[in-house]
Amino acid sequence: MKKMMGEFREFIAQGNVLDMAIGVIIGGAFGKIVSSLVDDVIMPLISLLVGGIDFTKLFVALDGGDYASLSQAQEAGVATLSYGNFIQNVVDFLIIALVIFLVLRQMTKLSGRFKKEEPAAAPTTKLCPFCKSEIDIEATRCPHCTSQLEGDLA
Repeated sequence: MKKMMGEFREFIAQGNVLDMAIGVIIGGAFGKIVSSLVDDVIMPLISLLVGGIDFTKLFVALDGGDYASLSQAQEAGVATLSYGNFIQNVVDFLIIALVIFLVLRQMTKLSGRFKKEEPAAAPTTKLCPFCKSEIDIEATRCPHCTSQLEGDLA
């Protein structure tokens, strides 16, 4: 049991687990902001554009009855096809996806600006001047054409 607790503590202390936990917390808060944006700003504008329709009130009662609102149909115990809620959730998803795309796009651009350029690695191969084969940089004779390489003539 002690070994398992130690492994668990090690697992929790890993950077990626902490990063994920922070991401989940921030994601939850971000989700509330985006939901408010959709519910309080975007959907009223869309509703205004389509003639004042509130999508969350769109439904079909599957018993064939006529109900004034979704809540009345649900109180009556009737199964409903709430396609308005589906439209609302699709719009929510599209807006969240767009916002995440824009944030990641900006972060990618910013991370490129602050990234330190690493010096180019020293070459490990060179071309044989005779047969143009790629050979080890320290080779004194080409393994392909057996030519003595320049600067290595003794």
